[in-house]
Amino acid sequence: MPGENLTRDEAQERAALLSVDGYEVSLDLRSALGDIEAEPRTFRSVTTIRFRCAEPGAASFADLLAPSVTAVSLNGKDLDPGEVFDGSRIRLEDLRADNELVVDAQCAYSRTGEGMHRFVDPEDGEVYLYTQYEPADSRRVFANFEQPDLKAPFRCEVRAPEGWTVWSNGVGELVDGVWRFAETKPISTYITAFAAGPYHYVTDSYTRTFDDGTTLEIPLGAMCRKGLAPHFDSDDVFLVTKQGLDFFHDHFDFPYPFGKYDQAFVPEYNLGAMENPGLVTFREEFIFRGKVTQASYEGRANVILHEMAHMWFGDLVTMEWWDDLWLKESFADFMGAFALVGATRFENGWITFANRRKAWAYRADQLPSTHPITADIRDLQDAKLNFDGITYAKGASVLKQLVAYVGQDAFLEGARRYFKRNAYGNTRLGDLLSALEETSGRDLATWSRAWLQTAGVNSLTPQVILSAEGHVTELAVLQEAPESHPELRPHRVAVGLYRREDADGSLVRYARAEVDVVGPRTVVDELVGADAPELVLVNDDDLTYCKIRFDENSLATLRERLGDITDPLARALCWSALWNLTRDALMPARDFVGLVLRFAGRESDIGVLQMLHAWAHSALVHYAAPDWRAEGGRLLAQGALKELRLAEPGSQHQLTWARFFATVASDQADLHLLLHLLEGTAKVDGLDVDQELRWAFLEPLAAHGVADESLLAAELARDDTASGKRHQVRCLAARPSAAVKAQAWAQVVESDALSNALVEATIAGFTQPSQRELLAPYAAKYFAAIERVWAERSIQIGMDVVKGLFPSLRDSQETLDATDAWLTAHEDAAPALRRLVLEARDDLARTLRGQACDTAAGS
Repeated sequence: MPGENLTRDEAQERAALLSVDGYEVSLDLRSALGDIEAEPRTFRSVTTIRFRCAEPGAASFADLLAPSVTAVSLNGKDLDPGEVFDGSRIRLEDLRADNELVVDAQCAYSRTGEGMHRFVDPEDGEVYLYTQYEPADSRRVFANFEQPDLKAPFRCEVRAPEGWTVWSNGVGELVDGVWRFAETKPISTYITAFAAGPYHYVTDSYTRTFDDGTTLEIPLGAMCRKGLAPHFDSDDVFLVTKQGLDFFHDHFDFPYPFGKYDQAFVPEYNLGAMENPGLVTFREEFIFRGKVTQASYEGRANVILHEMAHMWFGDLVTMEWWDDLWLKESFADFMGAFALVGATRFENGWITFANRRKAWAYRADQLPSTHPITADIRDLQDAKLNFDGITYAKGASVLKQLVAYVGQDAFLEGARRYFKRNAYGNTRLGDLLSALEETSGRDLATWSRAWLQTAGVNSLTPQVILSAEGHVTELAVLQEAPESHPELRPHRVAVGLYRREDADGSLVRYARAEVDVVGPRTVVDELVGADAPELVLVNDDDLTYCKIRFDENSLATLRERLGDITDPLARALCWSALWNLTRDALMPARDFVGLVLRFAGRESDIGVLQMLHAWAHSALVHYAAPDWRAEGGRLLAQGALKELRLAEPGSQHQLTWARFFATVASDQADLHLLLHLLEGTAKVDGLDVDQELRWAFLEPLAAHGVADESLLAAELARDDTASGKRHQVRCLAARPSAAVKAQAWAQVVESDALSNALVEATIAGFTQPSQRELLAPYAAKYFAAIERVWAERSIQIGMDVVKGLFPSLRDSQETLDATDAWLTAHEDAAPALRRLVLEARDDLARTLRGQACDTAAGS
């Protein structure tokens, strides 16, 4: 639509002109009930905006994405909707110093997870609504000024079907059939929120007495669909919530500012969660229908704490524009892990951070689309794509480095000053840095330029010189940067020396030194004279953000003794470094697979084990030589089955190996074992094949032609739920049939009938590594379709299609050439679309380099 993609320049101009005093939003959601196929389905939205204009007589615009507008009134004068509304903007002319705009519109319910999402539960026919706005979809629900720096208080009222409950940011009550909500503090449009429907709702409360004797009471609530209520462990959600509130009150010295604290677990959610103040929304997959490992509970706790940190970093103090998106996301990502370790039972949270979150960052930072943490965000499409591994995980990693650089106490005191100075306002990078400079005494300008305003990841490699007597005469750290991003950064690192000291051969750290690495070579004087190490670990304790490399002796030690490293964080860092070597085509994929087969069975940290499984599978699918894939898959399946049988009955390790075995099973014996486990004619002692594990077994059975449509229909009858439907759709699309693939392609690319969740499930089933030849015809179809899909579909669905259907399994020079040809022929395509294709091209080129490395190793 014209003007739908708001630019930064337009937002800056409007912010200079307007100040918003308040919103009154009235929604009528009674139309939500009824036949889901009746389209288009709309609801009435009436918005009153009171705002000031710095230049009376000037013109501006309000934002609204709606099928139709019934009436527009500006300062008591009725305007013709057909003249002032173009589908995405309402033109406002001859503004006064003080203005009142009233917009009466018909807004559309969404099936893409954007705006007001409407979900019909197939289990019981109940309808559930919730909103998701970031970065700019509140304009799909009410008229507004859709940019983060035009904050205002909101007063809302909602008419809903009888028997429903409605929630918003403020406390609500039902008065004469209308839900009315307390006025909010000044907040940005993208964090306003609604949820409505027959949700299962549980309550609790949190009380905090401060040093001055004042007491803060926060009503707590948690909700989910009725069908998930039997699985909802709200006690654990509330436990982590209270632990987080205590932690942030202890460290931020600013009472939680938004009254109540509801947490809604909602269906078909595009994100992990969203930090709407007073009404945080989460994807309902955080409610576990079957047995999961502690890593899943840790992951949920981390997300709860991440969103809670946003109440201060992002909601109370908000960035002016999406360039400084990192000001909220990086801080929340760091503080989530910091609070996880400091306040909950998940004391090894930094291991997960080092192993999982940073892997996301390292990948994103080596793509051609990498960008500085403080990015150049020209418009809303740029903003949407920058919710990425740079903004979240690299930013959080850099903040961890900043804490090591300025000291934890100075860092937290700087945060406290930042909140108090900028409460309910908007900031830029300099506002935060000035507060941290005050508390630390450090000049952060140089640090900021190196870390926040440049892109790319450095590699740190130890260089060890030993004396004839076997002592360290010099140990240096070599720093390198890629040609595309040559910046060498200051790193505060710990260097650890490891050797066998115990009778059982354990590798333990016997010396450690912290040093500031500056420039291409830094000598670690403190380690001179130490006994010769068997392993040198640069970035021990994971203080900085870098790719770790090894000297030849250390790498040889890891090949033979990786499982003997006793410290789980050090071990995780070594695994991460070895995976980076594999992705960089410096270690053959078969060698990495071999290390997983030798040592993963000894891994104590369940989150690391799950990551190793994912990496091993990725190494096999993408980086292994094509003529070794079958052998590698057979070896992984054998190893997984062996570890499954050796694992303690009923343990989370047993469950993890069972899931991995299903992922890599491909020969008839393994597939029939899965089938017999499903039927109950085979058993593994202690393994409970619950409903979620049944679906995990069914996908490979479907992909290899063992489970047909009738078997999948029978399973859906057994699990006739929204979750079951998503699983069934994925398995149906996984079947090895040309007709099945054609149907799945048509459902996703040629039609918009599927909801976002079913689009995601269909794409996941469609792209099966065992079906490369079957998928071959879709490479050309992909390049012919994506520009049209991008233009016609919502940005979320467009992203899902462009990323998910790229022909990465057609891993050949031919596909790389076809990608380059599309990019050359479409230089004027939407920048966000080109970025996604460029990223996929880079992954494919990396795949081919990895395969060449592995082929050479096997020759």
